[in-house]
Amino acid sequence: MLAQEETLALDPAAAWALAGLAAVLLLVVGRELRQVPGKLLVLMAAAFLDMVGLFMVLPILPFYVQQLGGDGVTLFGWPLGEGALTGLVVTSFTVAQLLSAPWWGRFSDRFGRRPALMVALTASSAAFLLFGFAESLSLLVLSRIVQGAGGGTVGVIQAYVADAVPPEQRAKALGWLSAATNLGVAFGPVLGSAAIAFGRLDLSPADGEQALGRSAPGVLAAALCAINVLFAWRFLPESGETKPAHKPATTPGAAVRLVLAQPRLPASRLILTYAIAIGAAQGVNPTLVLFLGARFGVTEHTIGWYFMYIGALSVLARTLLLGRAVDALGEARLSRVGIVLLAAGLAAIPATGSLIGLAAATALLPVGMALTFPCVTALLSKVVPKDERGMYMGLQQTFGGVARLVAPLAYGLAYDHLGQGAPFWLAGTIVFATLGLRAGGQLPVSTLR
Repeated sequence: MLAQEETLALDPAAAWALAGLAAVLLLVVGRELRQVPGKLLVLMAAAFLDMVGLFMVLPILPFYVQQLGGDGVTLFGWPLGEGALTGLVVTSFTVAQLLSAPWWGRFSDRFGRRPALMVALTASSAAFLLFGFAESLSLLVLSRIVQGAGGGTVGVIQAYVADAVPPEQRAKALGWLSAATNLGVAFGPVLGSAAIAFGRLDLSPADGEQALGRSAPGVLAAALCAINVLFAWRFLPESGETKPAHKPATTPGAAVRLVLAQPRLPASRLILTYAIAIGAAQGVNPTLVLFLGARFGVTEHTIGWYFMYIGALSVLARTLLLGRAVDALGEARLSRVGIVLLAAGLAAIPATGSLIGLAAATALLPVGMALTFPCVTALLSKVVPKDERGMYMGLQQTFGGVARLVAPLAYGLAYDHLGQGAPFWLAGTIVFATLGLRAGGQLPVSTLR
């Protein structure tokens, strides 16, 4: 482990750098928002508030697992260490999300995007309360399941954007939406760490201590989510897309079978590319928290600064870089550039031994994701039927969820048994391998431009 003065907790240079980055971030976002259509501004605000609440609790989840799980548990005769146990808790969210995503998409195709989002936000508020007051691993897992069931609407949000903007502007619009969510990623963890400190305060004016304690992040996230429900109900309009007069022939189950049976179809290849890459990139996050704690002395009080750094760079990449790069290279070529950057960043993290090296390697992750995933989603919106757009974008999230289901467990086991660097080398290799998936077969030129 590094000397104490080189940890993220006490390094004043790192603190000043993050403060400067936050200032630049706010200036850039304020300037770029003038280019965003009004309807998308409301959706972005709702997505931002939702992501703030989610990332108030997500980075501290591994520490809660450590507290409730102790030295580990035995599941069906198999001992699970802290890495695998953390992966299991995180995976419970993904299971619920992958099962619900295509059905949320089908619901929104038939009844509208707005009702689907309202129900999901309400479920998130209940899940945060359950998280805050969980006193056992089973309740912690249940909170993640409820959160995941409400979190299956990512495809609905993406379909809302695709409904509201012309095809040539979709990658940029999805980038704006991603910028809003990543702004929540930047500020949510810091608020979560602050909520832990708030939980220690005595809230009772009378004798005797009354404090929220460890439940504070969950309670405050639930309150924020409830505010978001009211905001969306008041200000978020329907996307305006005409709903089909008849029930589309393709069901979620049939669409799943089509992707698996004909992986060379344009929609199938885009869905598989997205799923494999995002599973590898995001599935490593739980073990990343453990890695940072072991090598850099990061704790539940300081992990928020690291995620704020990633979130800030994600916003900057999506607002300053993505639109210009799409115009210059096109969505397909740009997604391949993003994959290379993402793979390189993952593989470089375990080779770092200083904060400067960590910052440089980490910077490749948000830039790579910013250039990859909005472009792949925009391409998918162009190659599927309009009246099935929500379902297919939900299906994309389901396949991504399957990858995120397997990845945290695999990376947790690799962390426990192969060493601290193994999860990152494995993830980088998997992400890079998706270039071969994109290169093979015949994909019509019209879907690449």
